[in-house]
Amino acid sequence: MASAERGISAPPEVVFNTAIDPNRMSAWLPEPLRADGRPATDIRPAELTARWRATGDWTAEIRVDPADAGGAWIRLDLTGGTAERLVDEALEDLAQAVVDNLQAG
Repeated sequence: MASAERGISAPPEVVFNTAIDPNRMSAWLPEPLRADGRPATDIRPAELTARWRATGDWTAEIRVDPADAGGAWIRLDLTGGTAERLVDEALEDLAQAVVDNLQAG
């Protein structure tokens, strides 16, 4: 398993909702997890956690926690083929998707 964490200046709920939005998943979720277009398999809005499973050994789990000044702290765990190479990139792509989401709304 590969893990990455980062902070972002956006409300935790916005970060979480961007992450689980089926229309935004292709912007950040690694290809093996979005290939079939399925939404997260286990979403827990009260805990701001979600998990994705794909055929094969790929999984992703995200947890969003509140951070100082109204921001959020994101943790992403990936398992599967090249997860170690992709986890930081996926988290960066999610952060960009959140920025795009905030600018659009």
